[in-house]
Amino acid sequence: GPTLTKLLNQVGLSLYNTSHGFHEEEQFPGGSIDLQKKDNGIGILTLNNPSKKNAFSGVMMLQLLEKVIELENWTEGKGVIVRGAKNTFCSGSDLNAVKGLGTSEDGLALCMFMQNTLTRFLRLPLISVALVQGRALGGGAELTTACDFRLMTPESEIRFVHKEMGIIPSWGGTTRLVEIIGSRQALKVLSGALKLDSRKALNIGMVEDVLQSSDETKSLEEAQEWLQQLVQGPPEVIRLYLEEALQNERDLLGALWGGPINLEAVAKKGKFNK
Repeated sequence: GPTLTKLLNQVGLSLYNTSHGFHEEEQFPGGSIDLQKKDNGIGILTLNNPSKKNAFSGVMMLQLLEKVIELENWTEGKGVIVRGAKNTFCSGSDLNAVKGLGTSEDGLALCMFMQNTLTRFLRLPLISVALVQGRALGGGAELTTACDFRLMTPESEIRFVHKEMGIIPSWGGTTRLVEIIGSRQALKVLSGALKLDSRKALNIGMVEDVLQSSDETKSLEEAQEWLQQLVQGPPEVIRLYLEEALQNERDLLGALWGGPINLEAVAKKGKFNK
């Protein structure tokens, strides 16, 4: 739609510029973001790129925005579960997709694009739950913070920092992490000193609950039951509640999420100057 084009213009169409010597399909192959909208008002958003542990390709980044726009327009919607295909959550962005971008400006444009999309996701008038199975790494960990709630399966883990790979949080999730667990715990988590297995994550308030099952189908059923309890009223009531209770907080977060401090930090690290 026109919104997508407009946004791509804002973040720079260099992603599509074939004078770089590549075409979009070759450059950003693989994966999809699938959305199932159920009659009970619960949506299931699946990150689907299992051969890369559900890492985001460029195509997936674009599709995520498209699905967020679809959810914005889903008037019967009450809640959404974010999950990964094949028993693991998400391992951030596909480094091949990022390496191909070359310059740090392109890398920065991609970060801004994701920050913008996640801000819109955060502001959806739906109750959102991340269902973490397997591993949520880097950007995958940040994505969990864009949800209102997080649930983990017993064997899963959340990791924001991957020192060996030089991954730093760059999609804006750090501000939100501080909101969720407080600055002292966030510091430990972001320094890599604290590995969040399901028990630890539950202890520090990062997740609401550890589910019984690690099985893909069963844990999704559990997550739906968990969310169902929160969305029993009609969609209008939920929207009203979310608007009143969360609007101020979300506006504040929206301002911070993609704020200059974040971008400056990313630029300074020169993550993309490989």
